Amino acid sequence: MPSKEGLSVTAQISILYRIDEKSVPKVINSIGLGYETIISNVFRSASADVCSKYFAKDMHSGMRSEIENAIKIKMEETLSEQGIRVQAVLMKSIQLPAGLANSIEQKLQAEQDAMRMVFILQQKKLNAERKTIEATGTRDAQKILSEGLTDQIIKIRSIEAFLELSKSTNSKIIITDGKVPYLID
Repeated sequence: MPSKEGLSVTAQISILYRIDEKSVPKVINSIGLGYETIISNVFRSASADVCSKYFAKDMHSGMRSEIENAIKIKMEETLSEQGIRVQAVLMKSIQLPAGLANSIEQKLQAEQDAMRMVFILQQKKLNAERKTIEATGTRDAQKILSEGLTDQIIKIRSIEAFLELSKSTNSKIIITDGKVPYLID
């Protein structure tokens, strides 16, 4: 089938049809028992007319049902007068030209790669924000501690450390300048 851009698309298509009960004698008298040839010729013409209005990529994508319906309507215009009813046109498989199929696959792959990179960048940005928040928290905590530490608090803490050491049953040597204890085992 020809596409809008002039490419040749290969497809397997089934046609579900029936002959009206009242029209059976008319069909046999006017067309004969070889009416399937008429149906296939009408189909070829209808499918070529309809498919030439669509791009090849549209035939392969979500417009398939629209194309099937358009072919069915086009066939019914010719065959219904002769007593043949087309119930459905079903596109089973569509094979795009190799170059176009490869191009579509490459485009889809590129889109997936781009979406993956956006996701990775978002992750990295969130991770950087998390680290910034942690660093800000640590800085603020240290600032608060340093503002609250006075020489008197340090002396009290040193005395508390000496008291804790004195409660220990182990022997220790404490060398100090009176401000900070140093332990030697």
